[in-house]
Amino acid sequence: MKTMFQPPEIGQEAFYTIRTSEIDTKKVATVPAVLRLMHEAAMENVLRVKLSVWDLEPHEISWVLIRKTLKINRLPNLRERVRVVTYPVTFQKYFTYRDYRIYDESGEMIASATSHWLLMDTKTRKMTRIPDFIMEYEKRMPAKEDCLPMEKSKMPKFEKADFSKKFNVGWHELDFNNHLSNVTYIQWMIEALEDDILQNKKPVEIELLYKMEGVWKDEILSEVQVLEDGSF
Repeated sequence: MKTMFQPPEIGQEAFYTIRTSEIDTKKVATVPAVLRLMHEAAMENVLRVKLSVWDLEPHEISWVLIRKTLKINRLPNLRERVRVVTYPVTFQKYFTYRDYRIYDESGEMIASATSHWLLMDTKTRKMTRIPDFIMEYEKRMPAKEDCLPMEKSKMPKFEKADFSKKFNVGWHELDFNNHLSNVTYIQWMIEALEDDILQNKKPVEIELLYKMEGVWKDEILSEVQVLEDGSF
């Protein structure tokens, strides 16, 4: 019998059922849909502990995702009920980290992610130091052994584009920080893959590193390089 992982006091668990709008041609959830469930649970978490974008708005600061590593054991099926657990891991001078875990009804972990965020000054759009009233939450953080291992791998150098596709940032791709939604980046990266890959392969790990904001009406070029180890 599996022991149900319980989120720390500062964390959150949420239950969702996979909807028709979230599946692909194989009737399983898409990668963007899985990421959105993670972000939905994280939003419930920060709203509950009073660290959401709206709680921070009077201080002219907001959280911005800069790195995420997603690992997928399997993608949930249409109408499958999943349990999403998320919690902040630690606060540092300018950065914070957050874990995500997704479980099926048997208690099997089907996906997980680690993420790295910075605090942005919403007026200058530059990173800013985490204020003391947020650092106070450090006392409530989970023990290190209860957290997912942090990824420290280096991104391979991009040398040539084997495939590419252009996109334009539309109004409905913007999030509450008034820039391109971080889920849309991964959707557009996947869309640029070769047809056979999209139709016949399943993703097992995706690493995202965000370097710049995309804003309304920007033209975005998504380029793919095929690497020898079977990754892209």
